[in-house]
Amino acid sequence: MGFVLNRTLRTWTAAAMGGVLACGTLAACGGGGKDKSSGRQPVKGSPSPTALGYHPLNGGATGLTNPVLAVKIENTAPAMPQSGVSAADVVYVEQVEGGETRLMAVFSSHLPKRVGPVRSARISDLHLLPQFGRPAFAFSGVQSKMKKYIRQAPVYDISQDNGGRAYVRDNSRKIPYNLYADPKDLLKQAPKAQAPQDVGFRFGPAPDGGKPTSSFTAKWPAADMEFAWSAKDKRWLASFHGRPDMDAGGGRVGGQTIVVQRAKTTRSQFHDFLGAYTPLIHTTGTGTATVYRDGKAFDAKWSRPSEDKGTTFTTADGKPLNFAPGQVWIVLVNDGKPYMP
Repeated sequence: MGFVLNRTLRTWTAAAMGGVLACGTLAACGGGGKDKSSGRQPVKGSPSPTALGYHPLNGGATGLTNPVLAVKIENTAPAMPQSGVSAADVVYVEQVEGGETRLMAVFSSHLPKRVGPVRSARISDLHLLPQFGRPAFAFSGVQSKMKKYIRQAPVYDISQDNGGRAYVRDNSRKIPYNLYADPKDLLKQAPKAQAPQDVGFRFGPAPDGGKPTSSFTAKWPAADMEFAWSAKDKRWLASFHGRPDMDAGGGRVGGQTIVVQRAKTTRSQFHDFLGAYTPLIHTTGTGTATVYRDGKAFDAKWSRPSEDKGTTFTTADGKPLNFAPGQVWIVLVNDGKPYMP
């Protein structure tokens, strides 16, 4: 069935009891020293909850102690243009029922004024989020059988049920693609949401080599996204089903680093009201990836030993594969052909 409840709960419980989630995963809490893996100097005068010296989610110098907020966002044609995606530090693309995709946008360094359309959570989210410690998690609801897992997960539940006036309906759009939220108001409902910790990413100069790449496409059974390199913008610009993917706040959606992470996808125990099973994306263990930055593609390996640990990306010879400072997309595709549960 894929999702092993008892094992997952043991992981979360052990992490909380051992203080892992309160202090960071791959690096000790506190500042200090030069980050040898990237060669970047720590940010002087800026407190950091990690030993990296830069923001662990985007490699920047601001918002180092801001809380982490994860938001589920619709990623189908009726939801376009989305709001707030361009402001995220990290954007995950996850397969959902019917071979479509949904985003989980992770914010910390700064917040947009509006984010959405906000949609429901999926079980794969609960496997990804423990590496962020205990973040705030915004979503519009879950399948009834998943509610107990949300309650047991290391997140602050600020869903539509708990978020109060932070959520509003946009009457110019059709339900269910019209629910939006104010991130600042969301975080008021989770005052103890954790600051960013080391999730395994490293930022700095690109490694040697790499294959010059102008564009590439990620595919799922019923969706595809293309990313094209813009030398002018120094980032990858996204398209959805061949159309430019725009942010409602202005400009094209895209990031400085796009990671296509190949992870085994199987059927979970959950399904929607139509009987379509929810995919489970296995994001612990090891696998292969392609890291796209600076107009080049780099072959990579990924490793995440447990759910309370971050995900590291390395070159073929085991050296950390630095991301370009800026927004990171983790595009999760099946390890093999597109998979339909």
